[in-house]
Amino acid sequence: MEVCKGVEMLHLDFHGNMIHPTLLWDQDMAVLIDTGFPGQMEDLRAAMDNVGVSFDKLKAVILTHQDMDHIGSLPEILKQCGTKVKVYAHELDKPYIEGEIPLIKDSHLENPPKGKVDETLVDGQQLPFCGGIRVIHTPGHTPGHISLYLCQSKTLIAGDSMYSVDGMLGGIHAPTTLDMEAARRSLNKYADFDIEAVVCYHGGLSYTNVKEQIADLSKS
Repeated sequence: MEVCKGVEMLHLDFHGNMIHPTLLWDQDMAVLIDTGFPGQMEDLRAAMDNVGVSFDKLKAVILTHQDMDHIGSLPEILKQCGTKVKVYAHELDKPYIEGEIPLIKDSHLENPPKGKVDETLVDGQQLPFCGGIRVIHTPGHTPGHISLYLCQSKTLIAGDSMYSVDGMLGGIHAPTTLDMEAARRSLNKYADFDIEAVVCYHGGLSYTNVKEQIADLSKS
């Protein structure tokens, strides 16, 4: 689904579980935000082809956090693309993504997906990709969870800090959130941004009175 020019919310189906990585692109590069479950690289490639963006244009992968449905296809992407793709994540989730520490929620896995993080991100950092991306550290779901504000389109990539249902924001998903108090404080950070649309990894796009929706959720 096209959010706006150069921003596409992808739809990936994993055994009935629909997830939404986001693809950004301009004349110079493509950026993938989150990579789906293990084994979904060909799904990602097909989704990019469907919107007319060659997989060869991919230059950056930004991971919102360490959960397996977000980092799952990272090893396949790195195997295919090598050093031409740089990986970005918050420093607090980096050791989990790189496999130095077992994944918090999937510590039982004998061979979890992992990949090298080339650059760690900090709260407030501005990435010069595709019109500018502002990093917002939004811990709670995991310690190093980040959200991303796309400056050009005023779109918030919320990761798993919120979920949505039928175009409306549903708030924090408590069963998968490690620290609910931190997650609530993270929602308050969004008040500083002029947000016109929100992409939730689970649930998809919301663009109806999103600032009011977020304000209400942060009070609850």
